[in-house]
Order: sequence, then C-alpha cells, then structure tokens
Amino acid sequence: MALGMAMSIGGWQMDRLEIRKIHPASIPGLVPIVLGGLLIICAVLLLRSTFKSDEDGDALIMSGGSWARLAITGALCIFYALGLVGWLSYFWATAVFTFAFCMIFSFPVDGDLRQKGIATLGALALGVGIALGSSYLFQELFLVRLP
Repeated sequence: MALGMAMSIGGWQMDRLEIRKIHPASIPGLVPIVLGGLLIICAVLLLRSTFKSDEDGDALIMSGGSWARLAITGALCIFYALGLVGWLSYFWATAVFTFAFCMIFSFPVDGDLRQKGIATLGALALGVGIALGSSYLFQELFLVRLP
C-alpha cells in the first residue's frame, strides 16, 4: 500500500507539460498514478482477505499464512530481479520465474501422475503466456525497451 501511495504521489507531482500544450490525458504521471491507485486497491483487498473469524467470532489475523511461504516468495522475487533479469532476456527470465513460482506453490505433491502432468503443463503455459503478454505490453504499447 505504501508503494502505491508513493507512486500516486510521485505521479501527481510530475511536470504537467502544459507549456507545450499537451493534452491533460497524456501527462507523464498518469501511468504511475493509475498503477499506484491499483496497487492501493489490491493491498486493501489483500489485507481484507487475511482476516478470518473463528467459531467465537474473534478475528484471526493471517489465518493459514506461513512465514516460510513468505520467505520463499521473497527469495524467488529477489532471484528474479537480481539474478534472472539481465542474465537472461526479459521474456525468458519472466517465463522461468512464473513457471518456478507456479510449480513451487501449486504442484500437487501427493497427486497422481496425471495431476502432476496437468500442473506442470499449466505452469508452463502460464509462464509463457505471462512472458508473452507482459513483453508485448511493455515493448509495443508502453514503448519500453526491455533487457
């Protein structure tokens, strides 16, 4: 939520370029404002989803959560940002990261061979799909050069 607030405030404080007669909808800070707002909304929804009640109606914070899963997620994200991106192209780094994330958190360890195969193919399809979609979005629509 703090990151979303910082992005929104930073986007709001960016120059408006009014002196160049640029349309208000194309201000440079519009994307950070929108992304910051979306991050704030997602943070509120995520926080809301962590609250559960027990039988007595007492709120349980982070019910079912795990510090180990949080640590694994953090380690994967740091490995993606500092290890994969730059060593591999953005497309392959994103595909590998997404595939690994799906395999770690949704692979049916106790499932039969068919379930494991479906989970692996699903993770592979998701990894390639996310990599293709985000590469296209950034390169073609946002005109950002990717590593």
